[in-house]
Amino acid sequence: MSSLLGALIGTGVRRSLSGILGTVVKSFAAMVAVAVVYTTTIVYIDLFLMTVIFLSAILALLFLIYSASPNSRLDKPSILDWVFSLASVAVGVYFTMEAGRIVQRITLLFPLEMTDMVMASILLILTIEATRRTVGFGLTSVVMIFVVYNLFGHNLPAGFGFRQVNYNHFLDIMMFTTDGLFGVPLRVAATYAFLFVMFGTFLARAGGAEFFYNFASALAGRKVGGPAKISVISSGLYGTMSGSPTSDVVTTGSITIPIMQRLGYSKPLSGSVEVAASTGGSLLPPVMGSAAFIMAEYTGIDYRDIVIAGIVPALLYYLCVYTQVHLRSQKLGLKGLSKEETPELKSTLNNGGLFIIPLVALSAALIMGYSPTYVAAVATGVVLVVASVKPSTRMGLLAIWLALGETTLRMVAVVAACAAAGLVIGGISMTGLGGKVADLVFILAGNSTFLVLVISAILAIILGMGMPTPSAFILSAVLVGPTMLALDFSVLQTNMFILYFAVLSAMTPPVAVAAFAAAAIADAKPLEIAVGAVRLAITAFIIPFAFVYGDGLLLNGSTMNIIVSCVTAITGVVLLSIGVEGFWKERLSAVPRLGFGAAGLLFIFPSVFAISIALVLALGSMIMTPHLRAGMKFSH
Repeated sequence: MSSLLGALIGTGVRRSLSGILGTVVKSFAAMVAVAVVYTTTIVYIDLFLMTVIFLSAILALLFLIYSASPNSRLDKPSILDWVFSLASVAVGVYFTMEAGRIVQRITLLFPLEMTDMVMASILLILTIEATRRTVGFGLTSVVMIFVVYNLFGHNLPAGFGFRQVNYNHFLDIMMFTTDGLFGVPLRVAATYAFLFVMFGTFLARAGGAEFFYNFASALAGRKVGGPAKISVISSGLYGTMSGSPTSDVVTTGSITIPIMQRLGYSKPLSGSVEVAASTGGSLLPPVMGSAAFIMAEYTGIDYRDIVIAGIVPALLYYLCVYTQVHLRSQKLGLKGLSKEETPELKSTLNNGGLFIIPLVALSAALIMGYSPTYVAAVATGVVLVVASVKPSTRMGLLAIWLALGETTLRMVAVVAACAAAGLVIGGISMTGLGGKVADLVFILAGNSTFLVLVISAILAIILGMGMPTPSAFILSAVLVGPTMLALDFSVLQTNMFILYFAVLSAMTPPVAVAAFAAAAIADAKPLEIAVGAVRLAITAFIIPFAFVYGDGLLLNGSTMNIIVSCVTAITGVVLLSIGVEGFWKERLSAVPRLGFGAAGLLFIFPSVFAISIALVLALGSMIMTPHLRAGMKFSH
């Protein structure tokens, strides 16, 4: 079953090209990165034209570096790959040459020329094939379903039917406007997301990733459960730059998972810790991954405000994971690393402490209100300056050129997913499906706001199964967002709620892409890893409900409201972690364990009545625990 599921959601096979072709591909990728930097920071270019050229270049690369199937040759592209790659270039050239006419024409009023339809059809096929190769079955099937729905959905009953959309109409909206393929997701991929990935790539290549691991090791390596705590800290720090739970698992997990297993962690537990830690990176400011950029572009909320709102929920996420890791390690008697295996904090800071400066500069620039594009470009420049201080980290022209190429190659799969998401969004807008889904949710939930939120969360997780986070978020925002906005939740609350569950879909069974990535490293079953990760990050499934009912956790409202919300939430997360793990100094019996868990939930949703009950439950649970009762008597 798991092997079949893995095949269905597989992301294809990426080639590692060598020789002359490899050099040409990497050089072309580097030139694409240079062009992106130039068009986003130095010179203005029409947004439609920019995304057309960007997508064409990325698709041309994609078909050369991703094979058509796992059985294809991995040493060089096939003839079909070359045909697809050259077709991508041809389509890009055509749209570029016709961009002036396309931008000025009135959609649906001026008929498409036959050449327009041919080229648009080719681009549609290329996008679907690119999605299949890079993302796999999940998003590709969603795109195909929506294409069929757009063209034949008028035959459905009135509830989900709509006025007939012919093929010309479909292509006109999808390929010749900014409401379809060249919509928000692709624009974000070609600007903010690309530049922030570039920042992370340069930081990692200069030695930042190694510093973050050593820093985490120096802080927590020798403590109880040291290897797992290293995973939590280092994966969070790296994940906020990478913005991809799966990428984070593969990068940091290849180091942390073997160390955890060597020191006694079971195979499923080591994978679960890494998956939970890596998934949270996409929620951790200051970067938060490309989904946050899409949120900013889609909603019009300033990116700085999104980052500020995300601080407390993300810290609560990692408090939950870290607390459970600590308690689980105590319960299982798992030790930390030896003194010889952990670096000294002072030497670690001396060797790489300068890499903290780019993150500080990035955060400061965001708070000061600079645009994300400017912030990412400047932060990358700061990385180069910091790296040049020491010969061991200095990046020469060749290293910079290779880092630019790596940035583009890392964005290939993301761009394919964003392009596919644009097709789905265009289809939803064209057919009015978002409003129909909202009506269906209200029918199922009745007058219960809580049930509407639960259904919305489930839909976001389902839509995100097997998909990259950016695609999962934008699809959920278009389909689920109208439902929540109808309940008078703010735009920020609504989209932060959706973002959390879109991100959590990466580790939620049964299709947990991050767990599948960890399974290959940990040699464990993906489902066991996914279930364990959900348990470690249980707070993440609760906190979104807390900040839509009261936005103090998003740092909105009065100072007193924010302080009370944060203090009670911290208390609640710790108590809930104790209840989930069933351990505090000793193993807890069922009754106090339930008491701690219930108290934790009440603290997370604070009111005078709830806090009063929570205090009684927590105190009663402590009294029923022999070790804690003895400590209370001693204190008295």
